[in-house]
Formats: sequence, C-alpha cells, structure tokens
Amino acid sequence: MALIAAFTKLTLQTSIRNISCTAISRIQVTPILCAEPLKKKKKLDPQIIKQREDRRKKKLEKQIRRLEKNARQLKPIEELEVPLTLLDEKDKRIRKLSPLSEENLEKRALLIKQWAKYKHQEKVSDFQTLDRLLQSQNRALDELRKESEELYQEAIQPDMTLLPITIKGPVATPPIKNYVSPDGDYIRENKKWD
Repeated sequence: MALIAAFTKLTLQTSIRNISCTAISRIQVTPILCAEPLKKKKKLDPQIIKQREDRRKKKLEKQIRRLEKNARQLKPIEELEVPLTLLDEKDKRIRKLSPLSEENLEKRALLIKQWAKYKHQEKVSDFQTLDRLLQSQNRALDELRKESEELYQEAIQPDMTLLPITIKGPVATPPIKNYVSPDGDYIRENKKWD
C-alpha cells in the first residue's frame, strides 16, 4: 500500500509540472492548469498619475496649436509654383525697355479714358433697350388680360415649339469589340500635405 501511495504522489507531482513519468497513467495536463496567478496591480502615487495626465494634456494642446497655426496656410499648388531655374534666370529674362515719352503716356491715358466711356455708354444703351422691351411686353400683356383672361394665360405659357429639341440615343455606351481591359492598380501620385 505504501508503495502505491508513493507512486500516485510521484505521478501527481510530475503531472502538475506537465511531465509524465509513466506511460500507464497517461495523464494530460492542460495549459490552464499550469497558469500562473495574475500579477497584482501596482498602486501608483496620485501625484505621478496627475503629472502623467498633465503631460498628455500639454502634448495635445501643443498639437492643437500647431494644427491651428498650419490651418491658415494654404496647400501649395505645384502647377503655380515658379521653377527655381526661372528664378535664377530672372535677371537675364527681364526686358530692358526704353522709357516712354510724355506724348505716348498722354495718348495712352486718353485712349483708356475713351475706351471706358465707350463701354459705359454701350452698357447703358443695352439696359435701356431691355427696359423698353420689357415695358412694351408688359403693356401688351395687360391689354390682353383686359380683353380675355384665357388668351392671357395661354400667352404667358412657355412655347416649346420655339426650340424643337428631340434627343434620342443609346442609354449606355455599347461595348468595344475585342477590347482588352488593362490590368494593374491605380496609384495616386499626389503629394500628401499634413
């Protein structure tokens, strides 16, 4: 009996360590049985926790300030940027024109004034013509309304026969015969501005 008790004690001790010394017992231990107890959480000083939170707040505020500062700046458009080679050659590219005489300057100023006056008169005459047309149309419609309400209602309806447009066509584009669609991925090469 003592021998059997010692043997079972030995097999229990070895099976807890996931070691089987006898093939007869075939004891299998799952990893859950071998798990360690959870570590105790360390209690932190409230002062240290407050300092960490303050650091986080300062970091976030700094990032917000940086984002607000950069929000006012517009993203550069590459097509509108002047190449550096042109900036380097600026002195070579500037034309050296002789200064204009007083007569030429006066002629140009008079031409600009005459052109402005002409365009102003043209605009005023266009507005006057439109006003005359609208007034005559309104007078004619008022007279027509006095004569017959039915004719007036027909007159103010839009006339669809003035612009006879009938469009007929395919609803979808027909497929192209023997077209092989290209393989591959679409890669955006735009620069990302953060």
